[in-house]
Amino acid sequence: QVQLLESGGGLVQAGGSLRLSCAFSGHTFSIVTMAWFRQAPGKEREFVAANRQSAGSTHYGDSVKGRFTISRDNAKNTGYLQMNNPKPEDTAVYYCATGPVPFYADLPRKEAMYDSWGQGTQVTVSS
Repeated sequence: QVQLLESGGGLVQAGGSLRLSCAFSGHTFSIVTMAWFRQAPGKEREFVAANRQSAGSTHYGDSVKGRFTISRDNAKNTGYLQMNNPKPEDTAVYYCATGPVPFYADLPRKEAMYDSWGQGTQVTVSS
């Protein structure tokens, strides 16, 4: 059974930086698609970023493109989300998710495609 555990959330000033981590266990990390989603109070869950090792490519949500970077270290079974120049509107609970998601069209952006989720980590960006 896949288990995901996020860490690294907290309070950060706008324009600063923060790195989230997602520890993965229970499967072969290198073959799954990994993604980050977020949910702000009163809003629907929103796609942030996804990557798949075999695809050699990434997807980013329009609101974070150019500021956030998704990466993974398969040797450590850990995924990351580097948040640079965060803005107050990035305040949300951030979730990592994994699954056998094909990396074509917009499938990696759809939360229904992921079958394993972490418990989430709160990120608060102050102005």
